Amino acid sequence: MSHQASTAEAAIDYCYHCGSLVPAGAPWSITLDERDHPLCCPGCEAVAHAIVDGGLGSYYRFRTELPERPDERQAVKAETWAVFDDPGLQRQFVHAEGDGDRVHATLAVDGITCAACAWLIEHRLNDLEGVTSSAVNLSHHRVRVAWDPARLKLSRILAEMAAIGYSAQPYEPDAAQQRLQFEERMNIRRLIVAAVGMAQVMMFSIPIYMAAPGEISADFYALFHWLSFALATPVVFFSAMPFFRNAVRDLRARVLGMDVPVSIAIGGAYLASGYAVIADTGEVYFDSVAMFTFFLLFGRYVEARARRRSGHTGNVMAGALPLSAVRLEANGEERILPASELVAGDRVVVKPGHGVPADGVIEEGESSLDESMLTGEYLPVNRRLGDSVTGGSQNIESPLVVRVTHAGKDARVASIVDLTDRAFASRPRLARLAARMSHLFVLRLLVVTVCVTTAWWFIDPSRMLWVMLSVLVVTCPCALALATPTALTAGHGQLRRRGILITRADAIESLSQVDRVIFDKTGTLTCGEMQLIDTRPLDGITGERARTVAAALEAHSEHPIARAFRPWRQATVDASDKASRTGQGVEGTIDGKRWRLGRADFVAPGHALSPPGEGQWLLLGEEGEPRAWFALRDRLREDAAETVAELKARGIQVELLSGDTAEAVRGMADQLGIETWQAGASPEGKLARIRECQAAGEKVAMIGDGINDVPVLAGADVSIAMNGATDLARTSADAVLLSPRLLRIVEAIEIARATRRIMRQNMIWSVCYNFSALPLAAIGIVPPWVAALGMSGSSLVVVGNALRLNRFRLRPAPVSAPEARLVNA
Repeated sequence: MSHQASTAEAAIDYCYHCGSLVPAGAPWSITLDERDHPLCCPGCEAVAHAIVDGGLGSYYRFRTELPERPDERQAVKAETWAVFDDPGLQRQFVHAEGDGDRVHATLAVDGITCAACAWLIEHRLNDLEGVTSSAVNLSHHRVRVAWDPARLKLSRILAEMAAIGYSAQPYEPDAAQQRLQFEERMNIRRLIVAAVGMAQVMMFSIPIYMAAPGEISADFYALFHWLSFALATPVVFFSAMPFFRNAVRDLRARVLGMDVPVSIAIGGAYLASGYAVIADTGEVYFDSVAMFTFFLLFGRYVEARARRRSGHTGNVMAGALPLSAVRLEANGEERILPASELVAGDRVVVKPGHGVPADGVIEEGESSLDESMLTGEYLPVNRRLGDSVTGGSQNIESPLVVRVTHAGKDARVASIVDLTDRAFASRPRLARLAARMSHLFVLRLLVVTVCVTTAWWFIDPSRMLWVMLSVLVVTCPCALALATPTALTAGHGQLRRRGILITRADAIESLSQVDRVIFDKTGTLTCGEMQLIDTRPLDGITGERARTVAAALEAHSEHPIARAFRPWRQATVDASDKASRTGQGVEGTIDGKRWRLGRADFVAPGHALSPPGEGQWLLLGEEGEPRAWFALRDRLREDAAETVAELKARGIQVELLSGDTAEAVRGMADQLGIETWQAGASPEGKLARIRECQAAGEKVAMIGDGINDVPVLAGADVSIAMNGATDLARTSADAVLLSPRLLRIVEAIEIARATRRIMRQNMIWSVCYNFSALPLAAIGIVPPWVAALGMSGSSLVVVGNALRLNRFRLRPAPVSAPEARLVNA
């Protein structure tokens, strides 16, 4: 079908994008060249708008045939990957997401080389009906996909990725690491071949450049050219093969990636030089071909090593859990089994020097554990009877008996890996801008190259080819595409090493602009380890009975207050119809009576009661009548005062919002030097306060740890959950503090500022370089070998600038300096 015929038919009743029949009254359309063209479905509308808005409207203007339907492409037959649709197999790597209607999986992907690959994969997957999100992790060569299993099968996702040239399979840390190591070995071999070829070709080219006319005979000219031809051939067909393969893949997917102009430059120079040698006429550019290939490979190798080094922690985390465990059987015997077979309730023995195979609680023993992989704190921590331990930590001193609470994919370390992958589901505004600019730049570069080549055809045909090569090479947008991913990867790695896990990439940009930090009190500024220090019975109830009733009401709760009553929990006393009133307390029925525990106005609304002393007091009531007062105490975190002072020294407002009594909140605010505080705040009140600050133009960060903080965490511009936060709070937050040190929050803000600053520097450098190098190459004063040096140098500048984040140090900020400095080691 010709383009004219297809256009005429599409104007009547055929989809302008795919050629299908358009349903009667269909509202979908695309405007191109001041004409409205009908579309058959919202999917075609989304793809068509993405093509036109991306500056690729010429695809429709110059296409000669309609795209093949998916069911006509043999490469996308999902039957090849049908084995991955088996429910038993999927249980190992497919997990429920959100309300349970969606699932997600992490896939290991082969062939990812740059940000353009990520763009192509994400756009292709997001176009599939049923896919809700997809995010490529450039550091680890992984993609996290979420989809609706009722509308789409996993085999179709794998098939679609294979159709655009990216082989994918469920992520397994060991297999993925082997693939990365194989890719690295191949890259080194390609780099060595290119280096040897470049050195030898230059050895034959330098005499030709340096010799005066007539000093070298025609036979030696021919010999040097043929030897250069032979040496450049393996460089092109082996070392440069990834560029050609990626360019073909991009063109098949109708995407202009960075490897398209690179392949044109290498292939064009090689073919033109080969023709010149065979025909014995024209210029030879084998030295430029070999040099360009070497410097481009070297730049990408350095960039890949930097990303892999920054992302190494993520792969280590994925394999943190030991492969085996020693389980205690009912008869007391020890049995060695795979750690993946552990279930909640199992009792395991952890010997000194061994890793903890799952999350659990210590039932026997006391020892020191190394949790540096999880928290970034390198000093061992002491753990004793009743304390929680995290899978992946290392036992140092004495044997422990641990009862498993969460194993395998439910363990905390597994959720950390998943949250890390989720961080790449969104990118900061600067990253999205850079990705869009790099894709648009390639199209404009090709147009400019055609114009420059045409102009030199009339100016000096003998120089036309090398000027074209210089333009293609010197303005390759590698640096522009690397500007933000390298900075983000380095920033993520620096944060992770300090025990700060970013779960949404937008958090880095939001953190860098924070004006106000709002803290919750219990479990945030305090350690969250509540202790019952006093009981004041009222009206005939004994202290023991009061504590037993309170423990029954707080049973199975994750709130820090509930842990204070656990020692008095009795199996014979149970509460039914329990309900938690956020910001008020808990209630339930015991022996036919309705009991409440919490604030006095909630427990006994008809009584005017005041706490019997200073500090935090809870009231226990029966059928609206007061029965007992409980005094609780929580220990302030050691670095809380230092953290508040550091934030204020950087010009950041600090505020305390708590649901506790005014006396308790006022005392803590005075102790920490916090001028703005609010007591008795409900979650709705906290959220209203955040909205008030945001309406005043402030960027607000919220720090919390409990279920009652979830709405507030979601409402803040950026939210951080503490290391002891509930699972719901961790998944709702933009970042998770794995370390118990509050000062890490200050470091997170400063690292985010440094990351954003470096992203802007890289963007400015990349844009200025390309716009300054283009006219110099176009007027013919930049030879191809200088262009290769300039392009590779610009990419290395971007990578090197981003790697400065690896040497970040936090200095105490003087009052007059709002920002910490990025110090070189």
